[in-house]
Amino acid sequence: MEIREALEELELLQKKLYAYRCADSSLFLDSVTVAPRNTAEGRGVALGILAGERQKLAAGKETGELLAFLREHLEELGELEKRQVEVLWRDYQRLEKVPAEEYMEYAMLTNEASDVWHRAKETDDFELFRPVLERLVAFNRKFAGYYNPSEKPYNVLLDEFERGADMEYLDHFFTVIKERLVPLIHKIQEAQQIDDGFLHRHYPVEAQRRFSDYLMEVMGLDRGHCTIGETEHPFTLDFNNKDVRITTNYKEDSVAESMYSVIHEGGHAKYELGVRDDLQYTCLAGGVSMGVHESQSRFYENVIGRSRAFVEAIFPKMQEFFPEQLSDVTAEQMYRAVNRVEPSLIRTEADELTYSLHVMIRYEIEKQLIDGSLEAKDVPQVWNRLYKEYLGIDVPDDRRGCLQDSHWSGGSFGYFPSYALGSAYGAQMLLNMEREIDVWGPVSRGDLSAVSAWLKEKIHQYGCMMEPGEIVKNACGIFEPTVYTDYLTKKYTELYGL
Repeated sequence: MEIREALEELELLQKKLYAYRCADSSLFLDSVTVAPRNTAEGRGVALGILAGERQKLAAGKETGELLAFLREHLEELGELEKRQVEVLWRDYQRLEKVPAEEYMEYAMLTNEASDVWHRAKETDDFELFRPVLERLVAFNRKFAGYYNPSEKPYNVLLDEFERGADMEYLDHFFTVIKERLVPLIHKIQEAQQIDDGFLHRHYPVEAQRRFSDYLMEVMGLDRGHCTIGETEHPFTLDFNNKDVRITTNYKEDSVAESMYSVIHEGGHAKYELGVRDDLQYTCLAGGVSMGVHESQSRFYENVIGRSRAFVEAIFPKMQEFFPEQLSDVTAEQMYRAVNRVEPSLIRTEADELTYSLHVMIRYEIEKQLIDGSLEAKDVPQVWNRLYKEYLGIDVPDDRRGCLQDSHWSGGSFGYFPSYALGSAYGAQMLLNMEREIDVWGPVSRGDLSAVSAWLKEKIHQYGCMMEPGEIVKNACGIFEPTVYTDYLTKKYTELYGL
């Protein structure tokens, strides 16, 4: 085989893998938006077949031989091709260890689990979801053993979402968070509370939809390449850097929820839309890790979206969308209201300060589920105990407790820590950004172009060309969790006059 021929095969392989991913994504998007309610079975059959074919392609004999040949001729490859071979070889080594029938069965299970989770949450019935959760946990333990039998299973799963992160790294991170933020939360609970009652007036959904369109415009999201839909649990789905879908969820008595959902998912979209053109349809397209991805969504949502400069910039327009609801409200009141600190039940509605405690609870439960020290049937009890211990609140039902998130139904064990890591990365990115550009001047005028350009230069453009740790270093320098806790302490000490 000649190098030119091998590179042509490499390009075709990646485009085929891209096509399978598009098919999976299309079926998923359809299932959570417009598909009829009772259609999971047929979709599961299709997803199982697709998963099997994708595994055959990514971990088949011909692919192994192609990648082995290219690895023997790395010195003849360009930078892009070398990185593609590295990433594809890593995936090949993992996938070829998993029996094909199990890989297909797992794809069908996650499709079934998503449907069951929706019904279980709707009816507040954990027992409906429990058997599926047990199977998902068992599969993830088994797959972790296939991937790396010498490593602790949960470390293997963590590495899938944030390469390089393990329990030792995260235990230290969450210890810093807990030690530095819990005392601050207690102080705030003793202070005079901020009034946010006006956020819970009646905000018609149609007006909220128009407001979402405006927010996407402010973020610089080209509607020719990024659309918005409505789902139970908001998410972002990328096909390529010219086709990204975001979703949100509207509640007529909680305008801030959809507002910050749109900004959060818009941050994910900005990342995907900013990946270089020459990486498209290859394994290097898309965000490098979930921690880095969440750093972008959480950065736009909280660091920018909940800043005084941003709120003051968009508030006049917000009053135009909701004239009756906000006629007696000032921009300063809005800024304070959207930053109100109050331990709550729902992670996606949590304030910026207490948010990481929600994540820490899920991290501790996942560790125990995967190492076998916690059985699925006991998850509600442990969940409720930890919410009382960390956040001081009682969980009234499983719908607002352990059934609130969709991640486990999708098999995403090891994902949750990414949210907290991303929040911390974002705070350190701000520190570096402020040293290099004027951040708040343009933001105070509703102009996010300089912020977005900096993030694209440091992060977005590279896709998966670099490892997650290299991307973090490029934008943050040497990562230090105390930068995040210092950012939060300064912001909320000022807000609450402590």
